[in-house]
Amino acid sequence: MTQIADIRFDAADLDTFAELTGLLAVLVTPDGKMDGGARKVNALTRKALTRAAESDAFAKAKDGDVMRLSFPAGLAADAVLIVKSPAKPDQTIARRIGAQLAKAQGKDALTVLLGKTARAEDIALGLALRSYDFNAHKSGTKSEPGAITLLVDDPEATAKAAKTGMAIAEGVFFTRDLTNEPANVLTTDDFAARLAAMQDLGLDVEILEEDDLKKLGMGALLAVGQGSASPSKVVVMQWNGGGDDAPFALVGKGVVFDTGGISIKGAAGMEDMTMDMGGAGVVAGVMRTLALRKAKANVVGLVGIVENMPSSTAYRPGDVLTSMKGDTIEVINTDAEGRLVLADVLWYAQDRFKPCGMINLATLTGAMLVALGHENAGVFSNNDDLAGAFLKAAGSEGEGAWRMPLAPAYDKLIDSSIADMKNTGGRYAGSITAGQFLQRFVKPDTPWCHLDIAGVASVKSETALAPKGATGWGVMALNRLIADKFEG
Repeated sequence: MTQIADIRFDAADLDTFAELTGLLAVLVTPDGKMDGGARKVNALTRKALTRAAESDAFAKAKDGDVMRLSFPAGLAADAVLIVKSPAKPDQTIARRIGAQLAKAQGKDALTVLLGKTARAEDIALGLALRSYDFNAHKSGTKSEPGAITLLVDDPEATAKAAKTGMAIAEGVFFTRDLTNEPANVLTTDDFAARLAAMQDLGLDVEILEEDDLKKLGMGALLAVGQGSASPSKVVVMQWNGGGDDAPFALVGKGVVFDTGGISIKGAAGMEDMTMDMGGAGVVAGVMRTLALRKAKANVVGLVGIVENMPSSTAYRPGDVLTSMKGDTIEVINTDAEGRLVLADVLWYAQDRFKPCGMINLATLTGAMLVALGHENAGVFSNNDDLAGAFLKAAGSEGEGAWRMPLAPAYDKLIDSSIADMKNTGGRYAGSITAGQFLQRFVKPDTPWCHLDIAGVASVKSETALAPKGATGWGVMALNRLIADKFEG
């Protein structure tokens, strides 16, 4: 797993500032005010910070932006990083400060003078999240990232406050690594093994193999994977930190590679389908975070892991499948496979665990990108309270989400003349009909949300807290939801 940056917290010693090497970062308010540490650096550099703060470039900078003063006189440091920051940054700005510093750091050691700055733990989280670098498959010597030291007034209290953030960062990194991995590495066997290894963190992990799935009647999930040499699996991860309460369930689509099957995709961009297990990746990352921070909640994470390949054994358009629920499904398009995987896992989650609520995540439809682009995930739900709680949690963590409709009027689009339903309703309202399909496998008394993360799981350009590639979207929001709803 990609390692999180080593972030240490220490007390400031003004007398040592001149000897600090690497990069030295200070915070300056929009009107040029500085704390004691920054004032010391300003004096050592003969008021270079004051001159920078009075420049047009600083005036035009946004909160969290970084100005670099290279080879400053009076200091051993290679550069001073001047960060524009309000006197009391909010969570979003604090995390942006950390992210911008991580971008500026490179491989140099970094010392950040924070003193009494509010939300130092969020600055640390921003540093950790933006320092992510997936280089597992690059040849040559890999240089280690430079050490990061945050100088604060109360190092022990700040380190304690930052501990939860580091658990979140590890969950996000785990999700990003899984989503970034190529399919010849992250096979169905390898994916399951990585999840099984989390037993060392205190999770109870169970792997259901194909024979188990056949006995359970998971005909929809098994059909998707029957064209691949890689065996299909369901992995169940349980975290029991909440006593005797019914668990909350997270369900993820884990298609390690999606060719589209017999309804094969076009060649252009098919390489991106290594990320089609992004929903399962988020579930795994959340479970890792919960275990690391010893969450006082009962949560079960279930992921259906398959590969959708064309072959002589692949399922076909026109086939009729029988789901674990017993409903039959006419296959119109084998590239609408994620909902087939989720249908069986959703039913199994309810049948076995009787959850108090359930959220599934999937890179489900290209129509979601058309509707919301890369800024928001689509939120579909049968329960206003659960949907509202999730949207609040996502907003609190800065992860974009937007509620989409579900309504009986869309059901006619997936009606079949030869089975109980079709697996796709065609081009129009594609994301909604996918949600309607999934809702048929949710019991009426189970609060449920479907999150279509096709546009947010992996992106082609950097985001506020991540380089391009897998984002880990959803780990922070779901961790917050669980903390607020079950631990508050």
